[in-house]
Amino acid sequence: MRTLAIRYVLEDVPRLVASLAGIAFVVALVLVQAGIYSSFVRSTTLLIDQSDAQIWVGSNEMSYLEITLPIRYDAAARIRSIAGVEHAEPLAVRSAVRQSASGVLDYVRVIGFEPAGSSMHLGVPAQTFATMKLGDFATDATQLPLLGAAGIGASGTIRGIPARVAALTHGTQPIVSPTFLYASLGSAVAWSPLSLGEIMGGTPAADSPISYVLVRLRSPADAGAVRAAIERALPGARAFSRDEMAAITRAFWIKRTNIGFILALGAAIGALVGAIVVGQILYVSVNEHVREYAMLKAVGIPDRALYGAIAWQAVALAVLGYLPGLALCAAVVSVAAATRGLYIAISPLDALVAFAVALAICIGAALLAMWRAVRIDPALVFDG
Repeated sequence: MRTLAIRYVLEDVPRLVASLAGIAFVVALVLVQAGIYSSFVRSTTLLIDQSDAQIWVGSNEMSYLEITLPIRYDAAARIRSIAGVEHAEPLAVRSAVRQSASGVLDYVRVIGFEPAGSSMHLGVPAQTFATMKLGDFATDATQLPLLGAAGIGASGTIRGIPARVAALTHGTQPIVSPTFLYASLGSAVAWSPLSLGEIMGGTPAADSPISYVLVRLRSPADAGAVRAAIERALPGARAFSRDEMAAITRAFWIKRTNIGFILALGAAIGALVGAIVVGQILYVSVNEHVREYAMLKAVGIPDRALYGAIAWQAVALAVLGYLPGLALCAAVVSVAAATRGLYIAISPLDALVAFAVALAICIGAALLAMWRAVRIDPALVFDG
């Protein structure tokens, strides 16, 4: 029966190609959607992941990394005086509009920090950050077209103040956020002053609003005691562990946005289309071989064997369609990375899930064909 089932699958090449195309489309769609979702969630915490700070001190009203109430700049100095703290640096997350030399505007997120001894590690040599001047910034290479910049040295302005590309990073741009500009805190203040002291002096002042203080510890074992001491010293602030910051940020995007639902809906619609295509093909195949099925029933072949034959057709289609689906997915991932800088991460688990989906679709689509096969009258074999 298995041989018969495979023969029925392979005998009509155009129909086989059509069914494999449908399955390959579903496999590629499920993989790409799952990869986009995984990459999206991972990208929301890139700034956190690229820091070796064990504690992030911010407002206890923080929603997630990019939405928080400010704390004062002088909080960093107060934290440095706490026992167990090795390094504490202010980090400001601000928004601005950059205009390139050719007039291209881009809404940007300025990440201001103190490069000397920073806890931030962006794949750029520390010496590069240390030599950046006021108005210089680093950005992900994929964002250059949005900035209207050709590369390092490209000039532009923010509020009439120079904003020059001084270094390029890779894999540091969240998928859904504005373009990240990594710059000194002085540059962030000059481009986007938020307090009277900043407006008047053009440099960080004691009352300058910052987003976080990044803290490195002398010993990770002291984390609990240091966090408690920080919260006592700074009423209204909370000392988050690195893992807590990442978890809160991921949860914000997963629970408070519809991106997961939208991607799942797209994959479900694709799976439905694939099931319809496969189901029609298997049903037509049974109708075309109705006399053969009638003969099998006439000689006493049980319905279970007929079910098995059609199920084997479904499995064969799933396996044969899965491989071109993987190839199509790889092509989409490659094109997305090369043209848009979008890195879609496909894990082995995603690949297994896609195969399970393809298998379920094919077997589910075969149910109608099975129903048709077992209802065939054995007397048809004697019909002229």
